[in-house]
Amino acid sequence: MTKVRTRFFCDACGYETVKWMGRCPGCEAYDSMVEAVQEPAASEDAAGHQAAAPLKSLGEIASTERERIPTGWGEVDRVLGGGIVPGSLTLLGGEPGIGKSTLLLSAGLRLASAGRRCVYIAAEESAPQVRMRADRISENNPPPEFFVCETSDLPAALKATAGAAVVVLDSIQTVRVPTLRSISGSVLQIRESVFRIQEAAKPGDGANGPAFLLVGHITKGGEIAGPKILEHMVDCVLAFEGDRRMGLRFLRAQKNRFGSTDEIGVFEMGGKGLEEITDPGALFRSAGPDAHPGVAVSSLVEGSRAFLVEIQALTQEVSLAMPRRVATGVDPRRLLSILAVLDKRAGVRLGTSDVFLTAVGGFLAREPAADLAVAMAIASAARNRPLPATTAFVGEVTLTGELRLPPSLDRRVGEAARLGFGEIVLPDSARGRAGRLAAGGVDIIYSRSIVQCVEKYVR
Repeated sequence: MTKVRTRFFCDACGYETVKWMGRCPGCEAYDSMVEAVQEPAASEDAAGHQAAAPLKSLGEIASTERERIPTGWGEVDRVLGGGIVPGSLTLLGGEPGIGKSTLLLSAGLRLASAGRRCVYIAAEESAPQVRMRADRISENNPPPEFFVCETSDLPAALKATAGAAVVVLDSIQTVRVPTLRSISGSVLQIRESVFRIQEAAKPGDGANGPAFLLVGHITKGGEIAGPKILEHMVDCVLAFEGDRRMGLRFLRAQKNRFGSTDEIGVFEMGGKGLEEITDPGALFRSAGPDAHPGVAVSSLVEGSRAFLVEIQALTQEVSLAMPRRVATGVDPRRLLSILAVLDKRAGVRLGTSDVFLTAVGGFLAREPAADLAVAMAIASAARNRPLPATTAFVGEVTLTGELRLPPSLDRRVGEAARLGFGEIVLPDSARGRAGRLAAGGVDIIYSRSIVQCVEKYVR
């Protein structure tokens, strides 16, 4: 007699239990338990045991590099590591309206134009809506290899993808498996859906199904909605970021089994959709040549590219008991640490001043190499003394006030030279590379501590 197993899953956090509970022990949500019936596989024997899976020696497995599928977007291929890997699962998350569907629709149209069969599963929109967006972002006639499947029934949609090279699913939170007694977007539906998609993409025995590009909704906390297993099971997790009030968009890899997670793709949203920016050198600096107090430039590296990013600071004396510290594009905790170092080591007193800090152009200055530029921008604003407009500052500021050397100095100095900067300030520990770095045509100024920089430029 076949045994039927019953489990209950929390629809909010994915907590699993063998009995129904009114309140989830995991997230303490009320009335969130959903029943799921699990039947043993047909291959299990009467004792309930399954036959052992075959083993292969690692030496017997052919070591071959999978041929990647270029998307036609150079910036997307850069982030993916060279293109889409056949049979892979890629999850793209981002804020509503940031351009996730536009990006994947554009990639699908380019793939179909190159002769790759692409199926777009429209679980959120109707087929005419997809056609309207395609007409807006592309002036060419729809390629014959691009197909639209207008359904939220996942099993039916997967059957329609036979023979496709790439499948775009918009979105994973809106498709459902009809046999499960829960609504679309629930933990149970997402878990089952991603399992079925993985089986379709990786049928086994070394064979590859279509590559799946999944759109994922995010919560108000900024995380992809659904159980964490969704991000564990896919091969790549991409984040599409940017301020919707600005045109710039950034594509980053948070997980990539086939490449680096350090690369960044830069796009601009216009009336015709997204346009990739292959040389974003001047995007993150002000257009004016005049020097202003509170402005410093740093050379930052994302993956294989260097960017010159302008950091702007503003300080204002206030009579409040708790002055404000507001940071945009810079880690607020890093800002507090740098303010403490400036006060304790360099004598820049800001205990009674509001401090506002921003990275120009919506760039996220996450790496510690921006510390020196942040500190110098704040010191310049506090003392109302402008820094040289053609000087870049690169270095990590420690709690002792000393400067530490960041990696990839060649690219940082080379980008500064390419954009016409006359000098770059580096930590004193970079002196051993002076000859090689100076070949870029930039004067290198070495500094041991933040105190030396403050005394030299904003005394």
